[in-house]
Amino acid sequence: MRDVFICDAIRTPIGRFGGGLSTVRADDLAALPIKALMERNPSVNWSAVDEVFLGCANQAGEDNRNVARMALLLAGLPESIPGVTLNRLCASGMDAIGTAFRAIASGEMELAIAGGVESMSRAPFVMGKSDAAFSRNMKLEDTTIGWRFINPLMKARYGVDPMPQTADNVADDYKVSRADQDAFALRSQQRTAAAQAAGFFAEEIVPVRVAHKKGETVVAQDEHPRADTTLEALARLKPVNGPDKTITAGNASGVNDGAAALILASGDAVKKHGLTARARVLGMASAGVAPRVMGIGPVPAVRKLVERLGLAVTDFDVIELNEAFASQGLAVLRELGLADDAPQVNPNGGAIALGHPLGMSGARLVLTALHQLEKTGGSKGLATMCVGVGQGLALAIERI
Repeated sequence: MRDVFICDAIRTPIGRFGGGLSTVRADDLAALPIKALMERNPSVNWSAVDEVFLGCANQAGEDNRNVARMALLLAGLPESIPGVTLNRLCASGMDAIGTAFRAIASGEMELAIAGGVESMSRAPFVMGKSDAAFSRNMKLEDTTIGWRFINPLMKARYGVDPMPQTADNVADDYKVSRADQDAFALRSQQRTAAAQAAGFFAEEIVPVRVAHKKGETVVAQDEHPRADTTLEALARLKPVNGPDKTITAGNASGVNDGAAALILASGDAVKKHGLTARARVLGMASAGVAPRVMGIGPVPAVRKLVERLGLAVTDFDVIELNEAFASQGLAVLRELGLADDAPQVNPNGGAIALGHPLGMSGARLVLTALHQLEKTGGSKGLATMCVGVGQGLALAIERI
């Protein structure tokens, strides 16, 4: 297997649900970081790109019809460049990077763009076809997040718990208290606020110009963080699954919009196109868990990956763990032998503060891990996340 390098990476800001990016179509949103990469790397012969891989979890609205292909064309890449959209739900963007890595490592490709996109604000309602002539039982399904068009056999065998319920299942099974969850959520907000104040995220963001009837606005920073959050305010929030449960809007990730893209290349392609190798992709691993506790998925995925690489979790200078919920984040850390407030884990905050645009988040984790390694002089980074229907994904990089 050949070395595969990440040469550049950029993302849009993460918009709040119904916020500054909510009027931007998913395909247009996905095109923005691709176009930014093209502008930032003028020495590249873009007709030599072998493939554009984009992750997207929804694909029921304006992100249908292969959003990767639409985005690359909208960004101005040549018509000869193919594109493919991958769906591993929350981990789609990370899987796009891993798929590009594997294609280049195997020798089938030399140069690729990988990333992800999600516009949860613009996710449509959909309606299935009638099950009988003149039926009056039509049902609208919300495609923003979670189950729809449920298979009765799946429900009978595994259950179809909504995401917040799976998080409460993890909290119950792994004995994660409400107080610990709220403390974890507050740390995420505080670390993100400090990172924003220091300009950390501004360095990885391409501003988005949004046209309106009266002109345009520029969205230049992540909209979801709540810097004024306090432990007392978090404690006052009502649990979403009933008074005896622990998951609240404050200790869960957001519903958001955003896109990210990275350039991956072989060593030969780095030289040929005048690129700068910033990190080496070491590998990716996936694993399955019971759907009812999908949040624990990173544990077997990380264990599989580090065993394959001959590493330990403690060998990583930065770990970007997607904070789908504080309960599952804490359960994962404890199972991996890490402290609740481990300084190398999400040192700039995570999805509870930043938000979680499903198809984009995995790419954002890898991008931010690389950024943090470069800021601190660290060597190895790990990105990992849980996945709906019971999976985990993990990807490791090494700074050049």
